[in-house]
This record gives sequence, structure tokens and C-alpha cells, in this order.
Amino acid sequence: MPDHEPAVTIRYDVAQSARIWNYWMGGKDNYPADRAAGEAVLEQYPEMAELAKACRQFIIRTVRYLAGEAGVRQFLDIGTGLPTMQNTHEVAQGLAPDSRVVYVDNDPVVLAHARALLTNTTPEGVTTYVDADYNDTSLLIADARNVLNFNEPIAVMFMGVLGHTEDFERALGIARRVMDAVPSGSYLAQYEGTDTSRAYVEACATEKDLGVAYYPRSPEQVAAYFEGLKLVEPGVVEINAWRPAVVGDGPPRAVPAYGGVARKP
Repeated sequence: MPDHEPAVTIRYDVAQSARIWNYWMGGKDNYPADRAAGEAVLEQYPEMAELAKACRQFIIRTVRYLAGEAGVRQFLDIGTGLPTMQNTHEVAQGLAPDSRVVYVDNDPVVLAHARALLTNTTPEGVTTYVDADYNDTSLLIADARNVLNFNEPIAVMFMGVLGHTEDFERALGIARRVMDAVPSGSYLAQYEGTDTSRAYVEACATEKDLGVAYYPRSPEQVAAYFEGLKLVEPGVVEINAWRPAVVGDGPPRAVPAYGGVARKP
């Protein structure tokens, strides 16, 4: 693990994205400013807490697929946020005890919790974190190389984080630079909130006014992240429709988030 401390001062009086998300998930790692911001968004879009939980379930299902059916043993989870239920390393190492998981974040609150909570669940596995901004892909990749073998397949995860970058082309370039660095047989797992719900778009505008900017994408823009890769069925779909855990009870509830998993040829 890195032995240096984050240089950024933690502000408890200013709402922060990971802590707001933690509040919507029913977590306890948040402060009055985060709860106030979270409630302001919920007043406008009450389904936000349900969306947050749907996103977590999508992450769990994709990691299960990657560690199980796809046989991946290395995970690069970029923009991980605060630890919650069934984190990437817990799911992966539960299926494949020798899985190596590198979390990446540059938020000091996230990193403080990472030190305490993101630890191996098996003696064979490796769980660590990298203190890096995903905009600095060179640093991110260089630090990840200290733990992961870039000659073997790696599952790259951008779970709902690239929407914090306003310029879509820039966000797309970030994902592509990371995928260019990993070998054939690697995977990209990714989702973003989408502009398929006007109420959700307005809620994101409220978040921006509160100092937490997130820019919903179109489903076509989410699909663009996977260009040049081989999509895993059912492709790029609403996240509740991606290999749902329960089938046969009618169509899954629609949510304004699209995602998918794809393999690098």
C-alpha cells in the first residue's frame, strides 16, 4: 500500500459525492452537509436511493460474472467510493480466493476508510488501494503495475464515476487509455447514469448546485465506451436488465442508468 498520506484536507462541512452516495445507501459514513444535500435531491427525485442500490447490485453481478464465468483474477476498480456492502474484493475473493484487487480513488475520506476496511478476505488474495485521480491515467497505471500483472487479463471497472467529468470526449479518452494499457482478454465493466429520465436529470442539476457535479449521458454515449470490445450478453442495457438475479417475475424496474461488460480482443 502507499505509505503517504493524502494531501487534501477533509471538509466535513461541505457535501461530498461519496458520502452523499453512502447516505442514500443507508450507510453511516456521512455528515450533516452530506445528509442535507442527499435529502434535497431525494425531495426532487425520491427514486435516487433505489437507483443507488440498483447500481451496487449491478456491480455485484458484474464482479460475480468476471470472477466466476469469465475467470478473471485481477480487478482495477477506479473511483471506488466509500466501502459499502459486498465490495469488489469481497465478491471476487469469495468466488476466487486468489483474486488481486486494486481500488483507485483520490478522495481523502475514501482513502481513510480504505485503510481500515478494504483488507483481504482470503490469505491467498491481495487487496490494496492507489491514491490517484483518474484524470492522471499514467500515474494510475504505474501504481497499479506494482500490484497487478499487466501481462494477464485485468477487469477494469468504471462504475458510475466518469459522469463527474463534464466533457464526454475527455471521459471517453480516460477509459480508452486505461483499456489500451491492459492486455488482450481483459474486460471493461462500466455504467453511467443516463438522461433517460427528466426527473433524474433535474436531480443531477440540483446536485451540481450543491457543489457535486454529475453529468448524465445518453445510452448511446455509454455504449461508446465499449467500442472495439466484444460485449458480453445482453450488451449495453439498463443496469437492472443486465443478468438480473431474479428472472421470471416480469421485466425489471426501469432505472436511469445503463451499463455493460465487454472483453478486449
